[in-house]
Amino acid sequence: MKKVDGHIHTPFCPHGSSDSFHQYIERAISLQYTHLTFTEHAPLPAGFIDTTPDQDSGMDEEDVSSYFDTIEELKEKYRHQITIRTGLEVDYIEGFEKETADFLNGWGSRLDDSILSVHFLHHKNKWDCLDFSPEVFSSMIDRYGSVDAVYAHYYRTVLKSIEADLGAFMPNRIGHITLVKKFQKLYPASKKFTDEIHSILEAAAARGLELDYNGAGVIKPHCGESYPPWEIVERARSLGIKTVYGSDAHTASGIDQGRNAMRL
Repeated sequence: MKKVDGHIHTPFCPHGSSDSFHQYIERAISLQYTHLTFTEHAPLPAGFIDTTPDQDSGMDEEDVSSYFDTIEELKEKYRHQITIRTGLEVDYIEGFEKETADFLNGWGSRLDDSILSVHFLHHKNKWDCLDFSPEVFSSMIDRYGSVDAVYAHYYRTVLKSIEADLGAFMPNRIGHITLVKKFQKLYPASKKFTDEIHSILEAAAARGLELDYNGAGVIKPHCGESYPPWEIVERARSLGIKTVYGSDAHTASGIDQGRNAMRL
């Protein structure tokens, strides 16, 4: 029986840990995983300025070739123990679709698997990384006017990511579609945004895309549930959408996080 982790970061993550690839892989093997995909944060699109304090949201493009080469070596080394796939987590940044497609066209032939995620939102001439910190999220609420306004803009942007033309190598899996709920215990929305989420699921189903069923939210102190939670996963599966467990690990110890609280 396959046991998959489809969302794992690496030593190439600028905001991650120094844990080695081997530490990630050996932990996955010890937990009886049969398949894993490394999905390092791709470089942000050309011309986009990272708003995080250390500007460390994605790899430098000069590191991408080395990243791919390293994974190819690991595939061979561990071929009798575990199936390793080469992936990226690609940011969808509204207005930078062409630059993102250009990057994917340049590197996509080396990908086995990939994730398309929304972390950055634009409002009133300012970009924010919505999951960076409670303080950033609070400042977004002030500027957008309400928690609900932030949520609505996030879900609109996720839908746009699914509908975007990112070329032949567009990622096949949509990342943590309820990431906006990372700080929900601090800043709860007034409604569930059911219609918006159903529109996202219907668009994903129509395009044959998968969903990242992400365990990181389970362990986040201000979230306490998977991204997305079970009722959305259930709805997605009813539409024929494949869901793929992802630990979203940024350390070797993060492999398997949240899994015990999820229905796989």
